[in-house]
Amino acid sequence: MGKVKYYYDSETLSYRKIKRKKATTFKYALGFLVGAALFGFLSFFIVSQYIESPKERQMARELQNMDLQYQLLNKRMDHAIAALENVEERDNAIYRLYFEANPIPDEQRRAGFGGVNRYKKFEGFDNTQLISETNKRLDILEKAIVVQSKSLDEIAKLAEDKEKFLEAIPAIQPINNLNLTRMASGYGYRTDPFTKIRKFHYGMDFTAPRGTPIYASGNGIIKRADNSSTGYGNHIRIDHGYGYISLYAHLYKYNVKVNQRVKRGDLIGFVGSTGRSEAPHLHYEVHKDGERINPINFYYGNLSADEFNVLLKKASLENQSLD
Repeated sequence: MGKVKYYYDSETLSYRKIKRKKATTFKYALGFLVGAALFGFLSFFIVSQYIESPKERQMARELQNMDLQYQLLNKRMDHAIAALENVEERDNAIYRLYFEANPIPDEQRRAGFGGVNRYKKFEGFDNTQLISETNKRLDILEKAIVVQSKSLDEIAKLAEDKEKFLEAIPAIQPINNLNLTRMASGYGYRTDPFTKIRKFHYGMDFTAPRGTPIYASGNGIIKRADNSSTGYGNHIRIDHGYGYISLYAHLYKYNVKVNQRVKRGDLIGFVGSTGRSEAPHLHYEVHKDGERINPINFYYGNLSADEFNVLLKKASLENQSLD
């Protein structure tokens, strides 16, 4: 209850109550309300600035956790990029080099994304730069993985082709060393046994008894097995693919048919002396892209280093050929 105030009336020589005017009461009430509102607003402002609500604390924790997760993601990408770079280096320096394929340039592996801004949706946030850079790195990493995956697919195809190539090229001596009487004549200028004129001899002559087995020097398809080519007598031609053809002449008889597939080491015929031949022997040629080349370079498949050196010395002697 409010205090009652009095004043002394000198006319009546008595105390009278002080009556407050309504305007004054309203003024006091209004002042109180304004003051209370102002105090409440200031209190709310101060509290909201310096004291977090439970929801704000939860959101702050979530943002802090998100920032931590992005940092961990970047570290994981660092490890992934390092591992990918190791594969890329081996891809360029070993695999592609071995299979004679052009290396993939870094510009192609690490190419960005031109045109439209792919990361505009991340703008306007406190962690915009972190989020944008992380997504950019992730996009580039994903693209590099796709490029490397395609490269490895290409390498696998090249490896398969290389294996087929290595199996196909004529790489062994067509007559076993145990069955050889001698290596009679090599590739190069030799004396013709019939005209005694020095002329170029395009194959190698292996002297062996009539009926000695002759083996395919590489995988391929029998293209010819006949005696309709001048001078060769009964002869076989194997198409190995990749531009290689091997020829076996002066045979006694065949062990294959035209269009038959053969593998390296398969028995294809027997030594004879048909056609333009002075004695039983095998005349052997290797053709590459239509050109007759020196067969001496294709015996790494079944000769030791010492045996090859002996053969090389004999093949280099300019003597008389047998055909």
